[in-house]
Formats: sequence, structure tokens, C-alpha cells
Amino acid sequence: MGEPAQTPFKTTGSEWLLPVSKYLGFPLDQVNFLACQLFAITAAFCFRLYLSPAHVSPLVRHFVAALLGIGFLVFCFGWYSSHILVVVVANYLIIIKADLNNVHRYSMVISMGYLTACQVSRVFIFNYGIPSTDFSGPLMIVTQKLTTLAFQLHDGMCKKTEQLPQEQKLMAINVRPSLIEYLSYNLNFLSVLVGPCSNYKEYIDFIEGRHISTRLKQQHASSNRQNGYNKTQDPSPLNAVCHKLLVCAGCMLFFLTVTRSLPIKYNVDPDFVSQASFLTRLTYAFFSIQAARPKFYFAWTLADAVNNAAGYGFLGMDEHGKPSWDLISNLNIIGIETATSFKTFIDNWNIRTGIWLKTVCYDRAPKHRLALTFILSALWHGVYPGYYFTFLTAIPITIAARAIRRSIRHYFLGSRVMKLGYDILTWAATQLAICYTVMPFLLLAVNYTIVYYRSMYFHVHIISILAAVALHRKHKPREPTTTKTSSVSSSAPCSAQCQHVHSNNNDKD
Repeated sequence: MGEPAQTPFKTTGSEWLLPVSKYLGFPLDQVNFLACQLFAITAAFCFRLYLSPAHVSPLVRHFVAALLGIGFLVFCFGWYSSHILVVVVANYLIIIKADLNNVHRYSMVISMGYLTACQVSRVFIFNYGIPSTDFSGPLMIVTQKLTTLAFQLHDGMCKKTEQLPQEQKLMAINVRPSLIEYLSYNLNFLSVLVGPCSNYKEYIDFIEGRHISTRLKQQHASSNRQNGYNKTQDPSPLNAVCHKLLVCAGCMLFFLTVTRSLPIKYNVDPDFVSQASFLTRLTYAFFSIQAARPKFYFAWTLADAVNNAAGYGFLGMDEHGKPSWDLISNLNIIGIETATSFKTFIDNWNIRTGIWLKTVCYDRAPKHRLALTFILSALWHGVYPGYYFTFLTAIPITIAARAIRRSIRHYFLGSRVMKLGYDILTWAATQLAICYTVMPFLLLAVNYTIVYYRSMYFHVHIISILAAVALHRKHKPREPTTTKTSSVSSSAPCSAQCQHVHSNNNDKD
């Protein structure tokens, strides 16, 4: 059963590293991915040092970044990389030929439609058999970039400045990109495999040598403190890159020693489900989900390090006058592991996707914003049934968690001991709820999901629904008191998915 699933991959991607794959005992797709990312680190340093804007023109930087990115795609996915190239070229024709008043709509339909078609084939043609690092991952990232650019182009060329909110005004694009700029933004080697998605104007600033100075000027304009603005010209990313590579090494070590010993599928093993006690099953589910996270930490942190090594991702100077390189970070590990609410966990997980959903959907939908954002998020992730179980389960949990928080939190703020106890309790509840919610996301199939939920007696579904219903009336009279309160409350569910990067403070809402 396993061998046929690997055959399509082996006949399309490069097999140069097959001996390494056999020697290490890792799947070839993962070896190819890791080889490309490690090569990208070296290439990124060379890109910053030898192909800096002071030495070569932006055209050269665009060309090298795009060429390496396309090379990575072909190396990892062979002819499957043509899917990504086709959708990029199709979208470029849209922004060049189509009416600018509708360019964002055309781009969204074409990009999401093509992605969905590929996701459907992944499930129903390959029957769950494609490896986790197949071409659909880069296709998901490029879909974010294509649609982000189209919306920002529409903002800059079809709307008046005074019509745009501040965030959209800063990122609006006032001129159509050239072909090489378009290919470089969407296919550059820094983010073509794992992302993250960044804004077109920020990427162009990076290529043309304005990235750091622009960030410092923005920070200087919005703060009374100097934060090293007049003192720092070109802060080095070396410390940030080394720190993130150490995190990657720790995640890899954890994966090799712990994750492999706690397989997710064991949660639905018939013997384990029938013989183990509920407490044992709950404990194993908790630790197996915790152990599954480092592979995501590894991939996203390594991608962040690659961008930083090239000099991209500078956020500004922190309160101590030291450079921060977290502008396009996709996660906050400490925020995830210490989250004391469902919302805080999501705010720190896959951050750039949350920003994308906010940018292209939540901030623009005239009505039903939350529902439309949920639908877009679900479609973007794919068509595996487990994904939809996860999203649907998250709704009552989010509502219940917010209601419970409003009902009891103020009782625990009287003393530091009580607050500490509350934080410990909510941390444990949050981690168990996350475990219950994301298990179908990893199991993928309907039958595995039902087996798991039955083994857990649907307890989180039942508790969250009862809590949401019981506490709904208690807080209903408070909502009309002020317009502002109602507005904040109504937007809270989406902010859990669409929070801006670095709004990662635990439970300050």
C-alpha cells in the first residue's frame, strides 16, 4: 500500500539524493525539501553579500531569485511544478489584460479554483497517498501571493487614497509589475517551498535596497523614541538566523527522538481504543499532538531563517535598541506553548495565513465576513474531510471559551496566586481543546475521525455546546450597552484567525 503512493512522486521529482534517503531512512521528498532549504540558506547569505543592491541592479536580483526558485520547484516536484508555473502565468495575463476593476475577482477565482482542483485530485485520485511535501504546499503559498498582489493592485489603481484604510493604503500598488518582478515575487527561492506570503511592496523594497530603511522610517514616524534609527544603517541578521537555526536543530532532534515514538494513527488503533482507559487515551492524544508540532516549527522557522539570511524580514528596533527580524515570521512558539485561550493559540499559529485571510476577505466582505472567511480558509487548506471536522469543531469551542472567560475570569484577578491558578487551569483546558480539535486535521479521513471522537465520547463537543448555550442568555443583555463593545465582540471570532502579526499578547482582550 505504501509503495504505490510513493511511485508518482519518485518518477517526477529528482532522484539524485535517493542514496541519501535510503541511508538516513527518510522519505525522498523530505530529503529533497531539506536539501533545497539548506542550500537556500547558503544562497541567501550570498544573495545579501554579493548580490546586494550596492553591487548589482534590481533586475539581476529579481532574475537570480526567480531562477533559483523555479529550480527548487523542478528539483522537488519535477513536471508537477508545471501546475505552479501555469497558475502564475495565468494570473499575470489577468493583471495585464483584464479590467482592473475586476482583476482581484478574476485572480481569486482562477487561483482558488485551480488550487481546489489540485486538492480534489490529491484526495480522490491519489487516495490520500501523496507525501506531505507534494506540490500542493507551494501551490497554496503562491495562491496567497497571487491574490494578495491582485487585491493590492486593485486598491492602488482603482480606489482613491482616502477610501482605503491605513493598512491597505500602505500596501497599495500603483503600477502593474513587470514580468520579471511578478515571477520574482511569486517564485523567489526564499519562500517558494514553504512561504511565508509577504506583501509585494515590502518584497520590492527588499530587492531594491529600501527594506530596512523603510521599516526604520515607519517605526521612527510612529514612535517618540529613536530606537536606533539614526545610529543603525544596515543591521546584520546573523544573530537572528543563528538563533532560528538552533531552534530548527532542537525541533529536528525532538522529531527524531520523540515524535516518531508517538504516531498520531495510534490514537485510532482498534486494540488501543478498545483496551485502554479513557484517561490513557486522553493522555496519549495530548502528548501525540504536542509531539506533532515540532515538524511545523521546523519548516516555518527554517523558512524564516532563509528570508532573514537574505536580509528580508526586518521588523524594526526593539525597546532595547536591538534589531528584530520577525516581520514575516509565521509562528510564535512561546505564544503557542503558553497560550491560555483558544484565540491566543490561533493568533500565534500560521500567522501569515491569518493576515492573508484578513487582507483578501475579512476586511473587504460587505457582510457575512466571518462565514466567508471561514469558507475561504477551509477551501484553501484543501478538501480532506478531517480539515472540515477541525474547522466546524472550532466554532462552538471558540464561542464557549469566550463566554466562560467573560463569566469567571474577573473572579481570579484579586490575587497573584488566584491569577496563577486560573492561568494554569486555562492553559491545560486550551491545550486539551486544541488536541481534540486538530486531531482530525492530522487523521484526515472520516472513518478515523469518527473513531477518535467516539473514543473521546464527544466530550469537548458536548461541553462547549452546553456552555455556549447556558451562558448565552447571561451575557445577552450586556451587548447593546455600547456600539463599540458590540463591534469588538462580533469581530472576535475572526480575529482568532485573522489577527495581525505580532498582536500576540496572551488574553489582553
